[in-house]
Amino acid sequence: MSEEQHFILDGRRIPFEDGQTIMEAARAAGVYIPHLCFNPEFAPHGSCRVCLVKVNGRVQASCTLPAAAGQTVLSDIEELREIRRGILQMLFVEGNHVCPACEKSGACQLQAVAYYVGMLAPHYTHFYPRRPVDASHPDVLIDFNRCILCELCVRASRDVDGKNVFAVQGRGISAHLVINTPAGKLGATDFSVEDKAAQVCPTGAILIKHQGYGIPIGQRLYDRKPINVVGDVAQASESQGGRRHD
Repeated sequence: MSEEQHFILDGRRIPFEDGQTIMEAARAAGVYIPHLCFNPEFAPHGSCRVCLVKVNGRVQASCTLPAAAGQTVLSDIEELREIRRGILQMLFVEGNHVCPACEKSGACQLQAVAYYVGMLAPHYTHFYPRRPVDASHPDVLIDFNRCILCELCVRASRDVDGKNVFAVQGRGISAHLVINTPAGKLGATDFSVEDKAAQVCPTGAILIKHQGYGIPIGQRLYDRKPINVVGDVAQASESQGGRRHD
């Protein structure tokens, strides 16, 4: 990597390697850009738009935009914080994200990102369609009401586990997660708690049974430190040496 191969992010010089995106370079440099659908183990998806940055005056998704020398990138500015708050406000009312009643509270990436950007109230009227809870699997529960359509489980099951258990169907407010079986039940698949897809959900949509509240609320990952310090699910897993259990 040449000395000149860098860009400026919020006044900080960020080195990058050929082929890296702005998100990847920032993450490697220890700089947090809020995101939900990004995971370094999968190809960028660009669906959540929480990772928007302003590059040479133009707002773009940092997880899909290649890093280039000479870029001036802004992330920590009020204009983008306001956009992120709006996106998160809509996500919270499009699903059942009542944090005090959720088993994932304190270990939920959606909740942690909302705190980070200052989204402390949903603002809009809740309008999500009621979706079922699938408890047919002996070890895993699926709460479709908490899915934010990041497709991390879809990509993990297809690209890592080689099982293709999940898919997203429909458009707009009708878009929803489905299980690829005739009955649409997880219990009819070979899904396992050891699958990558069981570990990547940023919300409480995929919950492992038989271990609820093993770590008390108040002592969980994002209770202890904010997400810009701890990082996303992938970073937290790396720092703890493996799969998380909270």
